[in-house]
Amino acid sequence: MSRLRIRHRTGFTYDGNVTASYNEARMLPATLDHQLVLFSKITVSPPAVQHHYSDYWNTRVQAFELLEQHRELSLTAESLVEVRPAAHEPESLGWEALPRAVERSTSLVDHLAATKLTAPPSEVSERARDIAAAADNPTAAAETICTLVHESVEYRPGATTVSTTAAEAWQSRAGVCQDIAHLALGALRAAGIPARYVSGYLHPVADAAIGETVIGESHAWVEWFDGVWRGYDPTNAISIGDRHVVVGRGRDYSDVPPLRGVYAGPASTLFVTVEITREA
Repeated sequence: MSRLRIRHRTGFTYDGNVTASYNEARMLPATLDHQLVLFSKITVSPPAVQHHYSDYWNTRVQAFELLEQHRELSLTAESLVEVRPAAHEPESLGWEALPRAVERSTSLVDHLAATKLTAPPSEVSERARDIAAAADNPTAAAETICTLVHESVEYRPGATTVSTTAAEAWQSRAGVCQDIAHLALGALRAAGIPARYVSGYLHPVADAAIGETVIGESHAWVEWFDGVWRGYDPTNAISIGDRHVVVGRGRDYSDVPPLRGVYAGPASTLFVTVEITREA
């Protein structure tokens, strides 16, 4: 188990005065079976009244509006979280039982269809189906599919944008964690395995000293369903452990963006910093 303190600051600077801004933030971790939130808050500058709710995907959302003129919008999310590796049953559903489980659950159906961001190119779909046909069970197929994506796509910051699709990332064979997760999701779903996008944080240093603050990152990975939900980080080719902190889950990035909104005013520039401190 590890205890992580996370400070995520993000927002926009504007080329002039903004007269109105309406926003939603999804930046605070969730309390789950393997993850306990000890403290969390979001501070907005300029100050704004926040409305808190959980969305359809059960992600914590802070909605707020600013109606006074401002030239910068800044959000600072601070959290203290205890995390331990998720425990999974070793056995999974077989290929015959998995479709029956999907039919009985609306939430599983939601995570089986391709979206605009995750729809894979035909080459990826075919390779995923071939892997599934040769695998003894969905778990083995999912692991091999995620390995294929990891080995085929180079992690390259700046190669893509938030609107890049899985097909575009595959064509360039480069992207960031969001793109790699989208490709893995598209391939898993093409193979008939329900899969969902996970947004959160990753402590980048496996052996970080207690009390040491490092530059962290917002991160994305996947979970697939084979009787239970199993997490995997295809960007780093590692299982989900006590360095991963879950914020939200959805069909793709568009369901769980850290900050989304509209405003009336001139052009803007995004800024983001994430600091993570291991406290235990």
